[in-house]
Amino acid sequence: MNQTTSRYSEAGVDIDKGNQFVSRIKSIVADTHRRGVLTDIGGFSGLFAIGNENLKNPVLIASTDGVGTKLAIAKLCNKHDTIGIDLVAMCANDVIVSGAKPLFFLDYFASSTLDLEVATDVVRGIAAGCKLANCSLIGGETAEMPGLYQPGDYDLAGFVVGIGERDALIDGSDIAVGNRIIGLASSGIHSNGYSLVRKIFFEEQGRSVDDHIESFGCTVGEELLRPTRIYVESLLNVLRRQRINGLVHITGGGFIDNIPRILPAGCDVHIQIGSWPVPPVFSYLQEKGNIAAAEMFRTFNMGIGMMAIVPESSVEELLHQFKAHGEEPYLIGEIRAAKGGSGRQVVLEGLA
Repeated sequence: MNQTTSRYSEAGVDIDKGNQFVSRIKSIVADTHRRGVLTDIGGFSGLFAIGNENLKNPVLIASTDGVGTKLAIAKLCNKHDTIGIDLVAMCANDVIVSGAKPLFFLDYFASSTLDLEVATDVVRGIAAGCKLANCSLIGGETAEMPGLYQPGDYDLAGFVVGIGERDALIDGSDIAVGNRIIGLASSGIHSNGYSLVRKIFFEEQGRSVDDHIESFGCTVGEELLRPTRIYVESLLNVLRRQRINGLVHITGGGFIDNIPRILPAGCDVHIQIGSWPVPPVFSYLQEKGNIAAAEMFRTFNMGIGMMAIVPESSVEELLHQFKAHGEEPYLIGEIRAAKGGSGRQVVLEGLA
């Protein structure tokens, strides 16, 4: 059928353009494929063989996430080739906290009308993120929904499946009083808190994405679009050699809401403020937004994107190994006995 006579196209959904998009991204997607991928994109589902992982008692670990209103920053900057890295990071970092290796990834891209250039750039970013996480992009869904989204807007969701040895999974049950906490530096804000970030920068401060801020050493847009760091490769390398009792991905909820998710009863966490450098963007947000220090630690990662809770005897070796694998690690706290109740409290020592 000629496109100009299609009533569906008149309604805002262009099937031909969707097929053209699949053709455009096939080679980008195929470049992420590792051993185990059995299908190309374009079918009804993606197939992945897990029989070659050499695990005695394998467990599949799954996670899904999005990137929130960081998408609005990508739109303001007209730069869409890194937001996909954020998408993979938010999912893959959640899987690695269990000690699992990501296997494959699927994405969901929804818009009012499909912009081939924008959508292709987004997939390029997703593919780049999959390479960083060493997982395969094996499929996805592209949805045109005129009337539901505003022109030029789009939304993203991602889904990752990983695998781990059941007896080696990290669930926090080995965390004990006296364990120390190593924080791994973030690349910046990552992908949480952007509704507040946008309110402060654009509504209250009247900033543009093109404004250069001296303390950042870059423009507002460049700072706010820094891709979320993916910790998969470094953590998997360290886990091959060292024991880690708990891992915490610092996402929405910051320190305050995320750390307790892995703590056993009877344990509190004491974080020593000032034991790591806080990136300037957080100081800017706190000052210009008049945000209380405690709220900062419940909203943002404050420069720490991942935490490893480890035996005290392993601290020095783990700091060395994390550095060797490209991370910036800091000894930032310890596990102490709870003074009352079931514990699971986060104590920020030295908070101004």
